[in-house]
Amino acid sequence: MGDRVNVPDDRTSDRRTVTSGFFEQEVYLSSEETAAFLHDLADQLEAGSSFTISASEWEIPFDYSDPVEVEIEFSEQRERELEIELEFTEPGGGDDLAVR
Repeated sequence: MGDRVNVPDDRTSDRRTVTSGFFEQEVYLSSEETAAFLHDLADQLEAGSSFTISASEWEIPFDYSDPVEVEIEFSEQRERELEIELEFTEPGGGDDLAVR
């Protein structure tokens, strides 16, 4: 098993590797595609502390450390909406404050 978690995507072109700066991508998946994506991600979380998330046009290799922040948000404004966000932090990127 590799360390790649693929986002289903039907576009084809050269893939760019994102390792710095800002990147954001929103995709719409069927229930089955979402389940497959989450299963792949769960497998990688169990396997170690790194993974590469990718689609046909981009990839983001990422090393992370525990804990993983899980944020659950529910709102009912115009329509009912449930948001689940996972936030991974790179090793050594935590809240280690110090005065030296």
